[in-house]
Amino acid sequence: MLRSVRSLLGRKDLSKGSPDLPEEPGDIDCPKPEFATYVVGDIHGRADLLELLLSLIDAHIGGTATTDPRLVFVGDYIDHGPDSAETLARLRELTRDFASSVVCLMGNHERMMLDFLTDPATRGPRWLREGGAATLWSFRIDAEPILASGRPEDFREAARRLDAAMPEGLRDWLAGLPLSWRSGNLWAVHAGADPAHPMDAQSSRVLLWGHPEFEAVPRADGSWIAYGHTEMQRPVYEDGRIALDTGAWRTGRLTACALRPDGQHDFLQT
Repeated sequence: MLRSVRSLLGRKDLSKGSPDLPEEPGDIDCPKPEFATYVVGDIHGRADLLELLLSLIDAHIGGTATTDPRLVFVGDYIDHGPDSAETLARLRELTRDFASSVVCLMGNHERMMLDFLTDPATRGPRWLREGGAATLWSFRIDAEPILASGRPEDFREAARRLDAAMPEGLRDWLAGLPLSWRSGNLWAVHAGADPAHPMDAQSSRVLLWGHPEFEAVPRADGSWIAYGHTEMQRPVYEDGRIALDTGAWRTGRLTACALRPDGQHDFLQT
């Protein structure tokens, strides 16, 4: 039975992330969302780390006396780690129980899984090699013989079994996940953005897979982009970018950034 989150109740103790994580004072050139916002990096099937991070966020909300916070996940909930099915169930529960406060964005791994379900023979080999085999296993489907055979009919059968194993409505929920979220000058996306185009004119491919100039060319419109997708040794906060993918599935470090309307921010990490 999944535990209900208590973050919005605001407990009065404060748990911080690792002491060596950066913490910067607010200034003019900083993200200023309309609401206190917690943006969470790529989970990749680590339901255990998700629960730990929710506890850290819960304590941070209570310790900072935050009211009416938002919780935003940047995608890549599945693949690589052992608990993709449980992670999806937990996140879907949060978006149902806290519909006005919790947002889940689509990541490229969710897109790959949906494409596999639509066209398994063509899309299946790549997805399974890039972490999808772990997701199938979390739904009690063994991907090894499918990859070994390489036969289109085996991929189609795996897609049929996955679709049957998914809880009712989960596939539609995944397909309906947004590609971006905005509050004030803060944007959350999965992979990045083209610095030459306005944020409301980005292509879905760029938002899901990134852009070659995203990490090299600062934006000129004052927007700050919180994102995952590109694995970093530690979270990054610079030049309008907040990088949050710290390789949780293999490092055990799942990262969130707490951003406040006054420009202050903290990193929280398991």
